Amino acid sequence: MGSVRWAFRCGSWTPSRSDWLFAARCIQREEKDRIGQFVFAKDAKSAMAGRLLLRRFVCEKMGIPWSEIRLERSPRGKPYLATPVKVSSESDLAWSFNLSHQGDYTVLAAEQGRQVGVDIMKTAMPGSSSVPEFFRIMTRQFTAHEWSTIQSAASEHQQLAAFYRHWALKESFIKAIGTGLGFNLQRVEFHLPSEPLTQDQVLRQTKMHLDEEEEEDWVFEESLLDADHHVAVALGPADNPCPAPRPPSLLPPTTFTVLSFSELIGSASPLTDEDPAYWDSFKMKAEAPQRQKDTHTST
Repeated sequence: MGSVRWAFRCGSWTPSRSDWLFAARCIQREEKDRIGQFVFAKDAKSAMAGRLLLRRFVCEKMGIPWSEIRLERSPRGKPYLATPVKVSSESDLAWSFNLSHQGDYTVLAAEQGRQVGVDIMKTAMPGSSSVPEFFRIMTRQFTAHEWSTIQSAASEHQQLAAFYRHWALKESFIKAIGTGLGFNLQRVEFHLPSEPLTQDQVLRQTKMHLDEEEEEDWVFEESLLDADHHVAVALGPADNPCPAPRPPSLLPPTTFTVLSFSELIGSASPLTDEDPAYWDSFKMKAEAPQRQKDTHTST
């Protein structure tokens, strides 16, 4: 069994010319072109970090040489590994992986033998409305029980933190099952433990009800990357072609490891030639939309 939890802080990453051009050489050409089309540097950096995190994971944990890794996208845009991987025994169970980026971070969660989904959310004030108005607009996304939990928090900031915590949980589940848009979020209801989230501990006590029935085969890991960033990891039943009576036992939860840029590219090898114009294009991008700069909100 294997488990990976990695994060990269894009918000404080100011790549040098050599760093950005080297990173661009180490991803597939179509991904480089896609990243180059982002209007804002913030989005380009998040996407680049996601590609590098994913390739580092496949190289280091799945044992596929960097140059042989071939990533493709599903019709819904979810990345998957096109390189054939042989699974010879239960001790060599298939890996599931997922990425998320929001706020200042890009994160990757991977698990061997189980479905996995991850979502990160930054607690931030709504850009164009008050907190009560924001909650009114979002009413249909949560159940009455969840709204009771969210609105029972003492301050508006704590209510927002509870809102984004619930949102990250729901998104992690949606991403794990691969449903995407169109899933009725009121079908899933989360029941939080009384224990508070901290940066140094991973909680697994949160329970999910699906269509009013508690789902015992799903496990949710929750933690804080920092005071403002919630991370939720959804771990589903075993995704094993040979069904077992019970899903594989889980390893003890681990906190996310925040990687430096040198660690991110530690296994990387160039796939393409250097493209100096790629840096020139990147340097012309504004960091983020003006509203984000003014209000510190994130998309």
